[in-house]
Amino acid sequence: MPYCCQCGKQIRDNDAFCGVCGARQPVSAHPKDPFSARTASILCYIPVVGWIPAIIVLASQRFRHDAVVRFHAFQGIFLFVVWLVLDWALGPMHGFTWWGRGSDMMFGPWLMVGGLLKAALMVAWIVMLVKTSHGEVYKLPILGELADRSVAEQK
Repeated sequence: MPYCCQCGKQIRDNDAFCGVCGARQPVSAHPKDPFSARTASILCYIPVVGWIPAIIVLASQRFRHDAVVRFHAFQGIFLFVVWLVLDWALGPMHGFTWWGRGSDMMFGPWLMVGGLLKAALMVAWIVMLVKTSHGEVYKLPILGELADRSVAEQK
């Protein structure tokens, strides 16, 4: 426990003022941890590559008991899985077709739907980056419930 810089009485670590003499206490010499829970949560929503920090967060001992950070890690991974499914299911339609030029017209609406879905996922990632950077916990419609269940199963 630290001591007051004015009167020498014992104070708590996070006291800004002494409870006895009222003197303002200096800011702690220990810098804030640069890799906070909020930073870890934000990194889980980096578009397309956020799954890497999410897996690191889930594997680390540091965030093992932090349900909020683990929720964001799971939700970020689930967003990436949806991205992969869209990419693998709709990606082949962008390339070579066996039926020649006329069949490209058949895939036109699917290409537009795939592009819109990918754009919606990109918007979801950006929204989650902004909300998480403000300290909000926002559950995406289906993925949020899956992330909640995943966090609850690990307790």
